[in-house]
Amino acid sequence: MTAVDGVRLTVPPGKIVSLVGESGSGKSTVARAVVGLVPVTAGQVLLDDEDIASDTARRRRIQMVFQDPYASLDPRMTVAATLDEAVRARAGTRPTREQRGQEIGRLLDLVALSPEHADVLPRRLSGGQRQRVALARALAVRPDVIIADEITSALDVSVQGAVLNLVRDIQARSGTSMLFISHNLEVVRYVSDFIAVMYLGRIVEAAPREELLARPRHPYTRALLAAVPRLGRSWREIDTPSGDLDAPDPHHPPHGCRFHPRCPVGPRVNASRSVCLTLDPQLGAAARPHRAACHFAEEHDSPSNGGHASPAVATTDAKTATKEQR
Repeated sequence: MTAVDGVRLTVPPGKIVSLVGESGSGKSTVARAVVGLVPVTAGQVLLDDEDIASDTARRRRIQMVFQDPYASLDPRMTVAATLDEAVRARAGTRPTREQRGQEIGRLLDLVALSPEHADVLPRRLSGGQRQRVALARALAVRPDVIIADEITSALDVSVQGAVLNLVRDIQARSGTSMLFISHNLEVVRYVSDFIAVMYLGRIVEAAPREELLARPRHPYTRALLAAVPRLGRSWREIDTPSGDLDAPDPHHPPHGCRFHPRCPVGPRVNASRSVCLTLDPQLGAAARPHRAACHFAEEHDSPSNGGHASPAVATTDAKTATKEQR
């Protein structure tokens, strides 16, 4: 079964690209495919235009931070031991114990943890502190790209803001490229330079942040933006898909446009748009605004409420045939 189909995504140097979509859309599968945790059955994952599939050292230049920081940290290792292991894994270096200690101190400072946290076990840390350790571990190998997979979703709302500020600060100070995965558009709005929207295993729209948020071209993007809670607005005022609220079975996606059973402007409400039932809008998407996978993307031009650089990492026409772990 195909979990992700024909994804083309580029992360420019020194930028944060966000991949957004509802649960089950394939975001985490893309992340795991990039770092080699699930197989890519077709296509390539490129770093500086070179395939990393069989190059372990090159793949190590892409690091991932997971959703649950407690599950991703060894509960028997102190913070210092966790970071020391990552520092020693840095390609092309053999640091002395003193140098490793200095680097651990630098990493703790970078993620706003005090030196006293070095000898602490994960169970004695808060969720936000654990996620800071996970970020420091990813940074320890000095990667070109960090993939952050829903890193705030397991945290209290009061902690999320601090972690997001930290992400922006680290990215600005280190210049590391980042693929930031989230289902929360308000989070994405805050951290992103560029946004790609994913639905049922495909990217349906992608554009610079301000451009996409101001003038979304795909009905699914517009529905996501409309669903963001706002003060003074009743839930009854929220524009919702006109069909089933639940997404179709990703293992048996609809023919034609995958969004048409839920589309608020598609053939369910406008019989003249029968093309959506039979013709895949991915065909010709590259020529439409925002590469939108919608036959009527150029008609969606009303404002929403809501420089070229060589790629650092890209997934090109990638397919992953796997059972996604949710």
